[in-house]
Amino acid sequence: MQKTLKSDVVFIGTGLHTGVDVKLIVRPAAAETGIWFRRMDVAEESAFICANWQFSVHTALCTRLENQEGVSVSTVEHIMAALAGCGINNALLELDGPELPIMDGSAHDFVRGFLKVGFLKQTVPVRVLEILEKVEVSVNGAYAALEPYPGTKMEFMIDFPDAAIGQQSKSLDLANGSFVKELSNSRTFCANSDVDIMRSQGLALGGTLMNAVVVDGSDVLNPGGMRYVDEPVRHKMLDAVGDLALAGGPIIGRYVGRRSGHTATNKLLQKLFSKPLAFRMIDCNLEMTMCLPGAGLVWDDVCLAE
Repeated sequence: MQKTLKSDVVFIGTGLHTGVDVKLIVRPAAAETGIWFRRMDVAEESAFICANWQFSVHTALCTRLENQEGVSVSTVEHIMAALAGCGINNALLELDGPELPIMDGSAHDFVRGFLKVGFLKQTVPVRVLEILEKVEVSVNGAYAALEPYPGTKMEFMIDFPDAAIGQQSKSLDLANGSFVKELSNSRTFCANSDVDIMRSQGLALGGTLMNAVVVDGSDVLNPGGMRYVDEPVRHKMLDAVGDLALAGGPIIGRYVGRRSGHTATNKLLQKLFSKPLAFRMIDCNLEMTMCLPGAGLVWDDVCLAE
């Protein structure tokens, strides 16, 4: 069955790229609503933005959604990953600025907030996208694919010049709280050499060592270092979970990413929906329900990520 929150959850923080303070309220929503954003700082008639791949605007460093009136919300990938990872199908996200709060650079605070208030089961089956044929894209050296698989699985590989990251790979079945336990607290990252470049372009204005991992060659500049040896590839997987959540429902299939990012994943969804025979939308049966990221999730799972 579909799921929403039992009550509102409030998050206060700063936008990673804008540096603007923002308040976010995640509210329960009725079955079949889906996920919507509402900009509280603009006129009501243009304030609503659907969390769907069709409204994604190209950007290399985050995922931004924009409605037909030109109103946008950016850096949505972490909150979308948290919603998907907790199996939340319906919610209204109200914020008073143009960018989601970055919190600690991961999805952990969002997940913790959701689990603290708890979930409400609804009386409508979850609609899932079952992958029937392999779909793949290559974009500027990045590769992403969706292929048939009787569950929700992700395989990812990254390759960065900084020795602190280098080549990393990870494969994970996303069911049974795996997203929360293994991915949700992995933070966004960048090379120290890129910080000045990003800021000269008006980006990363809210970035600090409290909300991003910064590497310089073989060194990790954050006090305490990385949370995992392979934290960067885990974060890339977190991003992909969030970007895939814009498909409009959980995906039954395997995602493969090699040096993939926001652009490649969005291009992959574009290609998937251009091929009607490559997928089907179906009501989720009990067996499929147990394969979804939010299946079997308990409070102890988030404690394991702390």
